[in-house]
Amino acid sequence: MNFIEQIPEIGPLFEESNYIDVKTIEGNTSLRQFAASMLSYYPWWVLLLYRIRAVLVKILGLVEHQAPEVLPHLKAADISFAVGDLVTFFTVRLAKEKRYWVGETPEDKHLSAYFGVFVEPLAVNRKRFHVATIVHYKHWTGPVYFNIIRPFHHLVVSRMMRAGVADS
Repeated sequence: MNFIEQIPEIGPLFEESNYIDVKTIEGNTSLRQFAASMLSYYPWWVLLLYRIRAVLVKILGLVEHQAPEVLPHLKAADISFAVGDLVTFFTVRLAKEKRYWVGETPEDKHLSAYFGVFVEPLAVNRKRFHVATIVHYKHWTGPVYFNIIRPFHHLVVSRMMRAGVADS
């Protein structure tokens, strides 16, 4: 996490957060392509997890977000770096070309979460991608919900990261 902490714009997202997870992976791709490949990762078992999540959402009385009719297959050019733009269901909150991209999940009553990708240059074309999840609980249902999904979160993010560097 030391690399991410060196980026001053990110500091406010860490303040009063309840959960921070940072995973790393190396590859030879661009930030845009890495993010596009990650956000296009939808194998059958992830879709099954979303269906199970829908049941959990109903039980806890959380906001039910509309599932997309067509799953995205993003290209690098589809990753916007303009704050306020939507990329899949994430709203871009912080972005700097070739350095980092941070999106926020849709408004919910139980928690707010940020998903960020940070690029650490290593050698010619080689990069270390730091993928951060930052969660802020808003309601007692936040930690209940997140602790139920947390084991799956680790699995899904790790697999998304592998998809992000698969073509590099």
